[in-house]
Amino acid sequence: MLTLQDLPAVNATLNGTTALLLSTGYLLIRRGLRRAHRAVMLAAVALSTAFLASYLWYHAHAGVTRFPGRGWIRPVYFAILLSHTVLAAAIVPLVLVTLARGLRADFPRHARLARWTLPVWLYVSVTGVVIYVMLYRLSW
Repeated sequence: MLTLQDLPAVNATLNGTTALLLSTGYLLIRRGLRRAHRAVMLAAVALSTAFLASYLWYHAHAGVTRFPGRGWIRPVYFAILLSHTVLAAAIVPLVLVTLARGLRADFPRHARLARWTLPVWLYVSVTGVVIYVMLYRLSW
């Protein structure tokens, strides 16, 4: 049974796995493997959705987590957190529109938007893991 304290690690795992799926999806489409690309990208959307639900549940019940670091690492952490937060808000509509275009087989428009969506989504997924490590795994 998962506890509230387990959720940050679960969230980091969901983010990290999403990043791996996104990278795999990119490689698959570059190789022309559309069906495999579609399956992997749908899995990435599902994991990101699960992440968002878990993240919101956690913060609704646990509140704010303060960064314990001091010194030079503090502005580094907050720069990562700020860029992550802004791009995390922006990625939701980007993913939804990119997904809709792909599912409608509007591949030219899907590909044009995916060129922007993929790197932003990857950045958000990877920095989510970095933030987790900085908050919960490093001793400052």
